[in-house]
Parts: sequence; structure tokens; C-alpha cells
Amino acid sequence: MMIFVSGIKTRLTDEEKGATAVEYGIMVALIAVVIIGAVTTFGGNLSSMFTNVAGKIPTTP
Repeated sequence: MMIFVSGIKTRLTDEEKGATAVEYGIMVALIAVVIIGAVTTFGGNLSSMFTNVAGKIPTTP
């Protein structure tokens, strides 16, 4: 009987570790989507801003 209970306990704890890994994977994927969205949205604005600033810096001969 103890072996049976021990086996069930082992299976349940292993499944929780797997679920935690899946949850972390989903969180990482969502963070990546947010970063990609932010870069896509603000990337063009930042590029034009840096181009504008670079055009205002005087060049030395």
C-alpha cells in the first residue's frame, strides 16, 4: 500500500513541475509578443527621431 501511495505522490509532483514549466513558457511567449509589438510600434518613430537628431549635429570637415 505504501508503494502505491508513494507512486501516486511521485506522479502528482512530477505533473506539477511540468505544468509550471508550461506556465513559464506561456509567460515568456507573452512577454516576447509584447516586446515585438512595442518594437514594431515605436521602431519607426525612434528611427525618424534619431535621423532628425543626426541631421542637426554639425559635421566637422
